Amino acid sequence: MQKRLLIFHCLFLISYFSFSQDSWKIDAEKIDPSNYYGITVANGMIGIVSSPEPFKVKDVVLAGAYDLYGRGRVSNFLRSFNLLNMKLSIDGREIGAKDISNMKQELDMHHASFTTSFDYGDKATISYTYYSLRHLPFTVLMDISITAKKDCDIIASSVMEAPDALKDVQNYYNEIDRPHALISLLTSTAKSPTGKLLMCASTTFLFSEHRGSEPRVIHEMWDNNMHLMKFSKQIKSGETYQFSIAGSSITSAHHDDPLNEAERLTIFAKLEGRDRLIMFHNKAWDELWKSDITIDGDAQSQQDIHSMLYHLYSFARAGTTMSLSPMGISGLGYNGHVFWDADLWMFPALLVLHPEIAKSLIDYRYERIDAAKRNAFSHGYKGAMYPWESAGTGVEETPVWALSGPFEHHITACVGMAAWNYYCVTQDKKWLREKGWPILSATADFWASRVERNGAGHYDINDVVAADEWAENIDNDAFTNAAAKSVLHAATEAAKILGIAPDADWMNVANNIPILKLENGVTREHAQYHGEGIKQADVNLLAYPLKEIKDLNQIKKDLEYYETRIPNEGTPAMTQAIFALLYSRLGDGNKAYHFLKDAYTPNLNPPFRVIAETKGGTNPYFATGAGGVLQAMLMGFGGLDITSQGLIQIKSKLPSNWKSLTLSGIGLDKKTFVNQN
Repeated sequence: MQKRLLIFHCLFLISYFSFSQDSWKIDAEKIDPSNYYGITVANGMIGIVSSPEPFKVKDVVLAGAYDLYGRGRVSNFLRSFNLLNMKLSIDGREIGAKDISNMKQELDMHHASFTTSFDYGDKATISYTYYSLRHLPFTVLMDISITAKKDCDIIASSVMEAPDALKDVQNYYNEIDRPHALISLLTSTAKSPTGKLLMCASTTFLFSEHRGSEPRVIHEMWDNNMHLMKFSKQIKSGETYQFSIAGSSITSAHHDDPLNEAERLTIFAKLEGRDRLIMFHNKAWDELWKSDITIDGDAQSQQDIHSMLYHLYSFARAGTTMSLSPMGISGLGYNGHVFWDADLWMFPALLVLHPEIAKSLIDYRYERIDAAKRNAFSHGYKGAMYPWESAGTGVEETPVWALSGPFEHHITACVGMAAWNYYCVTQDKKWLREKGWPILSATADFWASRVERNGAGHYDINDVVAADEWAENIDNDAFTNAAAKSVLHAATEAAKILGIAPDADWMNVANNIPILKLENGVTREHAQYHGEGIKQADVNLLAYPLKEIKDLNQIKKDLEYYETRIPNEGTPAMTQAIFALLYSRLGDGNKAYHFLKDAYTPNLNPPFRVIAETKGGTNPYFATGAGGVLQAMLMGFGGLDITSQGLIQIKSKLPSNWKSLTLSGIGLDKKTFVNQN
């Protein structure tokens, strides 16, 4: 009887916490600065990373801003000006972390805002919310509210601080006096470490008072790397005083005149006003969330999936011709470089949810095709050979000590497949002719020249780094070979769609690239493979997304073999995500659910459940892993399948604890797909 009661109590608690979990908000009420991994608010261009310290942000990262400085002799992401840091003094004392109590932080994923609130002794309750404005790619906003518990005097400062790596910092303060507004501009510029870029940022105060009754703003220069503007105000007991700080950050990588543009954008935000800025920001996020994944019956998984979607939406935007780094714009991880993570792991989820955003990622590759062709030429090959790590220009940016630079060639197939999948989902023949075909034909030419023609069935691809990166300088890697075949097939099909005669050699090569087997019939990862542990899925990717292996018995046999070769640590989230996807398609929803949770829950870090790259890892936010898990949701449990005729839904199985899964806003025509138990 006691055992039954205990089981019932546990089930009740699971049910209570599941159904009480907010699907849109992540709260942190116990904040430990020594065990704190920030959450990012971003708009696809500016990423702001939270801090446990009041009125601080950890990092401000601007997409597309790279320079060479001290990290592997390659281009790196740069920290931008920390334009949202501020200071607040009450009755002559500056508020610090030791002075506050009841601190709470909350991420609102639906409208991409981050709020911190706390009490300052018996004097005031304070909250501030910041936004990376979705409709204004280079502009941010912080909204501050102070409720006095007793009469008090405040001094609020907007602080502009230059990161250490920048040089030749110049600080400016200007006031533009207009009948309806006095605009105070705190502006800084600096050169990137080599002087390649001019980086600029500007902020202004937005007051609730009418012109003439606004507080007087004073400028102070502290040192070459930091200056501030401030104002003072008396607040009566019980009164709430609100003001905002708007700021813009832009570089010469984004605009020919970044100094003036930063100030223009900040003035624009000032004159738009707080309410209109937040209104348009919220509308933009409402549009994004018309494409959503809804789980009925598992509130914690729902919140986690919303978090993954939120991060992918935050890190990318339409119209940029920029791609995604493994950590997005959540920091400087992986130097901000673009890998296969973008094309194979993050692109597919964005493609089916928001093709207009996905287009930016593939346009990034199209704009850098000439660099890829030069790379192929340098290595003695034809066509286009995309670099393993790419940044601003599209040249190889892998540090020389990493063998993946010269040898992890499957990236070129991943780029080609992304181009083909973009056409499949959009059916845009004009795009296919103008941009897709140049990528597909050039990547097919690369593989036709890359194979070593050793007789029928032996067009070998030797000396590569596998998708399983623990396997270096091996021959006939399963994923590399199958991905090459996939691109050769796609290029041939694209040619026929466009009325172009395909190169007959492409299919000749595709038909002779080997896929190896072990003696037990399992697909062999590579020619030198003998059952050792693997870093990540390689063979299992042949079932999805490559569709090289279609036989369900073979897919299951490969799964059951390689799922036992994955160690418990040091492996990325995408591996178990692929296992989950395939088991759902095989009809085993509960085993799929096991691998879904195993893909990311051991990787979560406090206090906002941000995903690290590996189990127990501490390098969030790992957007690649989120992309893998979202594919498990969309193409696994949701059954979506990308075909040359467009998106279809195939049979798949949900976990037994889910009632249904709804995919809304899918594809160009924003369809809804439902899977039910």
